[in-house]
Amino acid sequence: MKVVQLLPDLDGGGVERGTLEVAEELIRRGHESVVISAGGGMVKQLEAEGTRHVSWDLGKKSLWTFRHVWALRRWLKQEKPDILHVRSRLPAWVAWFAWRGMNTSERPHLVTTVHGLYSVSRYSGIMCRGERVIAVSKTVEAYIRDNYPQTDMANVRLVYRGIDPQEFPLGYEASAEWLAQWQQDFPQLVGKKVITLAGRLTRLKGHNDMIDMIKALLSQGVPVHALIVGGEDAKRKAYAQELYQRVKDEGLGEHITFTGARSDIRDIYSVSDLVLSLSTKPESFGRTVAEAIGQGIPVVGYDHGGVGEILAALYPQGKTPMKDVPQLVQTVSDVLASGVRPKGNPEFLKTTMLDKTLSVYEELCP
Repeated sequence: MKVVQLLPDLDGGGVERGTLEVAEELIRRGHESVVISAGGGMVKQLEAEGTRHVSWDLGKKSLWTFRHVWALRRWLKQEKPDILHVRSRLPAWVAWFAWRGMNTSERPHLVTTVHGLYSVSRYSGIMCRGERVIAVSKTVEAYIRDNYPQTDMANVRLVYRGIDPQEFPLGYEASAEWLAQWQQDFPQLVGKKVITLAGRLTRLKGHNDMIDMIKALLSQGVPVHALIVGGEDAKRKAYAQELYQRVKDEGLGEHITFTGARSDIRDIYSVSDLVLSLSTKPESFGRTVAEAIGQGIPVVGYDHGGVGEILAALYPQGKTPMKDVPQLVQTVSDVLASGVRPKGNPEFLKTTMLDKTLSVYEELCP
């Protein structure tokens, strides 16, 4: 098969990582792989692994972007791919207009992936117009069914995003060198129960609920220290300042540490007693939950969306009701006291995701 994947850019993130993983697997199995994007830091790796990258900015949110429809149609006629797999809304509209204008005998099969719980609109509905529509969780499957009733659910395929157990191995331990540096950088963590919340500093991540929880645990005499791992969002710097100020005003500076963006999340999970997922908006999947559980680290998370699905399957004692801080405190206390760790992640695996994605392609190109 010749498969073209189309997305806005390759500057990092879950969608981009999944694109690279599928591209690498296509090459490994002897297929031809092409990715169209505006470029970015991941292009070098993509090309090193054997995929051809075509630099084309089809994700810029402007009506002017639609000028590319005719050029893309000509390109598709020339390249003759078997599959056109679109992963984002604006590129999907450009691709759909280009694809729809082709003769049915010469156009590729159209696959879309609904990666997120987008705002419900005609604009978002384009992601449900593929000949096959991939949903990355049962939550996304229900979102499609409930909000886009015109979608033929017989064409929807559930393909969970997956984690590589070699990247997040069960029982992983950080190196002595890393630990020594970590303790030097963060001596305030020594002797404490370390609770980690990973993700950019955005209001949806539930940082204020975590601060409320830490206050309650400290008042009960539990020796906890919270790590907030993630950089500031360029568009939400005021929120980050609001968080820093609250921690300072409430005298919690000795108990809550902002690490900023880090590239060593696997090591940080390994020194955490518990990882939190407190997104107030349901997530389509919940990668950090699967990563931490894969390493055998207990996770407590709000029981909704993809996070709830992962916890129900792998660590049900970590489920806690949305926005119920007293129950969150109780659940965290119970998990810390029990010492019961997850037994790893046998279900949400990268290999399964790749097998099922390529099976979708093969359905259309038998």
